[in-house]
Amino acid sequence: MNKLLTSLMLSLLVAMAAPLAGAAENQAAITSQGEAASGSGMTDGEVKKIHKATGKITLKHGDITNLDMPGMTMVFRAKDPAILDKVKVGDKVRFRAEKAEGAIAVTELELVK
Repeated sequence: MNKLLTSLMLSLLVAMAAPLAGAAENQAAITSQGEAASGSGMTDGEVKKIHKATGKITLKHGDITNLDMPGMTMVFRAKDPAILDKVKVGDKVRFRAEKAEGAIAVTELELVK
């Protein structure tokens, strides 16, 4: 009797786990597609100030998912200060920010057309 009950419980657990595994795979695919559609980690923003002398830029931005940061306005260091020459105050941009050397730096910046 115990073997039968154990066998039934094991079968039930396997039957319940299969849809969950499929759901996890589907969620991973949806997340991957969403990242591809959103520019692979790029965040929308608006240039508020450019500080060329210090190599910094102030951006009003949406959520930065790779840094688990909500949308706000903040000053970023530009990893390569030359990227600041591509934009002006008021421009809509897409950017990638990463944490490096204890600070958050903009590593890519592109003008939205």
